[in-house]
Amino acid sequence: MKFAVIFVGFALLGLVIFVYCEKPAVVKIGAVFTHDSVIGRGAKTAMEMAVEDINSDPNILNGTELKMIMEDIGCNVFLGSLKAFQVIEGEVVAIVGPQSSEIAQIISHIANGLKVPVISYAATNPTLSSLQFPYFLRTTPSDSNQMAAIADIIDYYEWKEIIAIFVDNDYGRNGISVLGNELAKKMSKISYKLPLCPQYNLSEISDILCKSKSLGPRVYVVHIDPDPRLKFFKVVKKLDMMSTNYVWLATDWLSSTLDSFKRDENYLEILHGIVTIRPHIPNTSKKKAFFSRWRKKSTQSNITAYGLFAYDTVWLVALSIDKFLKERGAITFYSSHKLQLGNIAGFDGGELLLKFMSKTNFTGLTGPIQFDADRSRMGIDYEIINVVQGTILKVGYWSNETGLSVQSPESLKGSKVSSYIQLQKLNNITWPGGQVEKPRGWVIATTERPLRIGIPKRVIFDEFVTELNDIQSVEGYCIDLFLEVLKMVPYDIPFRFEPFGDGLKNPNYDDLVRMVAYDVFDVAVGDIAIVANRLEIVDFTQPFAATGLVVLAPIRNSTSSGWVFIKPFTLEMWLAIAASFVIIGVVIWMLEHRVNDDFRGPPRRQLQTMFLFSFSTLFKGNNESTVSTLGRIVMIVWLFLLLVITSSYTASLSSILTVRQLSTGITGIESLISSGLPIGYQVGSFAYNYMINSLNIHPSRLVCLASLEEYESAL
Repeated sequence: MKFAVIFVGFALLGLVIFVYCEKPAVVKIGAVFTHDSVIGRGAKTAMEMAVEDINSDPNILNGTELKMIMEDIGCNVFLGSLKAFQVIEGEVVAIVGPQSSEIAQIISHIANGLKVPVISYAATNPTLSSLQFPYFLRTTPSDSNQMAAIADIIDYYEWKEIIAIFVDNDYGRNGISVLGNELAKKMSKISYKLPLCPQYNLSEISDILCKSKSLGPRVYVVHIDPDPRLKFFKVVKKLDMMSTNYVWLATDWLSSTLDSFKRDENYLEILHGIVTIRPHIPNTSKKKAFFSRWRKKSTQSNITAYGLFAYDTVWLVALSIDKFLKERGAITFYSSHKLQLGNIAGFDGGELLLKFMSKTNFTGLTGPIQFDADRSRMGIDYEIINVVQGTILKVGYWSNETGLSVQSPESLKGSKVSSYIQLQKLNNITWPGGQVEKPRGWVIATTERPLRIGIPKRVIFDEFVTELNDIQSVEGYCIDLFLEVLKMVPYDIPFRFEPFGDGLKNPNYDDLVRMVAYDVFDVAVGDIAIVANRLEIVDFTQPFAATGLVVLAPIRNSTSSGWVFIKPFTLEMWLAIAASFVIIGVVIWMLEHRVNDDFRGPPRRQLQTMFLFSFSTLFKGNNESTVSTLGRIVMIVWLFLLLVITSSYTASLSSILTVRQLSTGITGIESLISSGLPIGYQVGSFAYNYMINSLNIHPSRLVCLASLEEYESAL
């Protein structure tokens, strides 16, 4: 009897194990998404094709049929929650979708409680992480990737401030928050954030766009939901904001919209000059074969990159289920009294299936499928596209590894990292208004008045600044320099020149500077000297010319004469030189005539030798040579003195013949101060106060000169 009981027990246990390990005939997965949407229309067909391909492949699931339960949730969070419960009630092992980040977040809460993995192919909200939602993963990259690409484009064109327009939900707010962080790394920023409600209308779009026109930045980043009617940019076009100096950058919602419907050049005309990005899917043979099948199956719409992600998502789930069945054998569900949800049961193998999903590594239509620590898709690059005259042009690529480049990321995989910097560029882009040059990205707000630039209305020495009264324009060296500097400013600055002065004499520059300090002028441009009293009330740019005082004095024209050669030295100097020749001759004779035959002979010959010896050293070598030590020492000293004398004479004579002489004898400020002579100064110049306050010159010595004629008569 004991053995019979044991036998029956083992039989029942074997039966339970057999039932538990038996592979099911059908495995169900759910799909909750918005069927009639830009992404949903293509995703529905793509997932149906994926299920067909999986069930027809004998190498996967080993005879078990994959069945997908699809539910349309519209764009309603509450309806999405109800549909998720309905799908789970059908004993699904995983849920594919939804495409909305908000609905994905709600369904992920439900999935956590029931241990059913949720795999989204379009929810890009960067805050959807595995820490908060452990049963959530996605086969699409989060918005962190595309925001890094947008930030690189902004940095490439050196724009420092932008305006962000976004849909006011988790998807929009969190995406723009990531963009702000990426821009901060590149020393740029989002100056203004303009939210749109999720059900925005034309009036709301018009209101925020009109508000943005009163702001300075002209670089816009638009991050909203896909819009098949493009009503946002229709309003932009209507408000004449698709003109020169505007920059419109759109995230991949726009590329998804453009890829989802048949190309219509008239429809694309309103997007002329817009730049957007889209996921880069390498053009493999597998992708070409899929598109060939797609064209035969669907003629109503085109497929977007997210449709391809949806196809790969179903394959990911199927491959993971295949591994699950090989290890565990059966699929079971559990019910808990704590849930109190009637027929809704949790999935026993949810954790194991999720593990297989996160570690599954295969190559799908969209390339290698791998996940990071947050279970977000890795390795997705982006294309930079430009809409030009109804045509979509690809102007470059972006990769997290190589940045911006005109070459596809897959072609750069073998390149050296050091060469990426050289390749980081884009092809030429046509901006709104047909502008080819890089827009400055900033203008003075339309509510602001133009800058008032004060310029001195000079009468004399007007090469620096002058007003042409006949054509009401301004020119001069300072004006040319100012206009060249403006070209280097990365935004347009409206301004107007306002002449300062009565036109009868040069204005007082201290008064002009005070006009800036008193906010009569915003800026002053001209030959304005930087002095201490002016620095106390205004700021100056870096000086572009050296400042200082120059003494202007009359000259006397020197007339050449036959005796000009004696002018370098005074009479006393000439007499001293002559005496030196005689003394040197006598000294040399005294030292040499006892030992040197050249200095001997009749008295007349010795006298000639004595006087000619020292004179002849100026022009040629002497026939007589010194032999005594003292004689040679004296000759060395004499030759050095001759070198000094001849050099001084040559320099003085050259100066006399070439340089005009001042008639007053004034050589600088010191001699000017001590001379007691009247000193003229240019009207309006800082020199008047400087000479009184710094040089302590009495005002009675200062004479104001207001015209060239007064300069001429004063000198």
